Amino acid sequence: MISRTFSSWGSVVRARHAVYSLASRHDAFPRISPGSTVLPYGNGRSYGDSCLNPDGALLRTDALDHFIRFDSDTGVICCEAGVLLADILRLTVPRGWFLPVVPGTAHVTVGGAIANDVHGKNHHRVGSFGNHVRRFELLRSSAERWICSPDEHPEWFAATVGGLGLTGVITWAELQLRPVAGAWMQVETVRFANLDEFCRLCENADSVSEYTVAWIDCLSRGRRLGRGLLQQANHSTHSAPDVPAHDYRIGMPFVPPLSVVNRATLQLFNTLYYHRPRWRTRRHTHFQQFLFPLDRIAHWNRLYGPRGFYQYQCVVPGERAADATASLLQAIARSRQGSFLAVLKRFGAATSPGLLSFPQQGLTLALDFPNSGESLERLFGELDALVAQADGRLYPAKDGRMPGWLFRRGYPQWQEFARYIDPACSSSFWRRVTQEA
Repeated sequence: MISRTFSSWGSVVRARHAVYSLASRHDAFPRISPGSTVLPYGNGRSYGDSCLNPDGALLRTDALDHFIRFDSDTGVICCEAGVLLADILRLTVPRGWFLPVVPGTAHVTVGGAIANDVHGKNHHRVGSFGNHVRRFELLRSSAERWICSPDEHPEWFAATVGGLGLTGVITWAELQLRPVAGAWMQVETVRFANLDEFCRLCENADSVSEYTVAWIDCLSRGRRLGRGLLQQANHSTHSAPDVPAHDYRIGMPFVPPLSVVNRATLQLFNTLYYHRPRWRTRRHTHFQQFLFPLDRIAHWNRLYGPRGFYQYQCVVPGERAADATASLLQAIARSRQGSFLAVLKRFGAATSPGLLSFPQQGLTLALDFPNSGESLERLFGELDALVAQADGRLYPAKDGRMPGWLFRRGYPQWQEFARYIDPACSSSFWRRVTQEA
């Protein structure tokens, strides 16, 4: 066992951890120090503290990076939990298969994708990642190994999908892929003037496109509130060359002394980006450019400086979704805080399989905020109240400061889930949202 400092992707939470590792999927659950706890750790791409366990230990799974089998006729793949989504795509796309759900980065592990039940730009069509997991092995600290699926140990399947690594260690998983002709996509970009126009455009876009996502100018107000660019895309029906190895075009080699994301740069970027010369474009592009644009910038999280950043991602459901989203955007615009990356999507009616899965039918808004201290805390308090009023919730995988009352209100099954937590497992996030008075 060794000890080292780990940071979340948002770089706000830093803490020293004891470190254990699994060298093989056949290894036993490690014996941890008496009175301590451990948390499975993949590639550390969670933005907040759900991947950290300060004053405890982390159990690294990055050595579990082997493929077990792949049936290129059926698109069923079985691999260890430490395999990155990027590695799966590199193997399977040239053979005509694609992951049915991917988040905004391919640099997450299969175990992490299951533990956070990640979603993508096509939730309105296919649901979340857990909807396409056929089965997995769960290793408990008791040394028990359970095969979990919707039909075998279904209660443990439901607890582990979206369970934030707290039910034990996923050692391997079997996934169902979807067929594609190749690596290319047809992408159309449409500029819209405000939130109302976005909602109208989505009615058609969601019916004809598998993927839809909008960039929002988070500083716009009045009649321009919620203006932005809607992207809709489908996999190309034409074959294409094999997937190339991902190469970064640019990178952030150091952490600047101050965040380069501030009011001045944000105002300039949003104005120029929205007023790009062509308001409607169609293009043929590689899936990496559309689905994982930030993966082309190495260590992009360093742009926010030494204090890091928070991401605030919420979902507001039902008929009040548009009004609630408008209220959220008004509060953000008044504060003059936000980021270049303000993303708005629609979740569909698909039911996610996990007890703590985040998606529900409605609108989901995600923004990065430089860690600016008290002014940001005040804004978050205002946003929390609006989300609660709309019966919405925040995304644990992106969260680093959600108050416990909001978590417990947004996830009413949390006490049922708690029954499935491995007694050796814990996390900073779980302690924060369940022990807070």
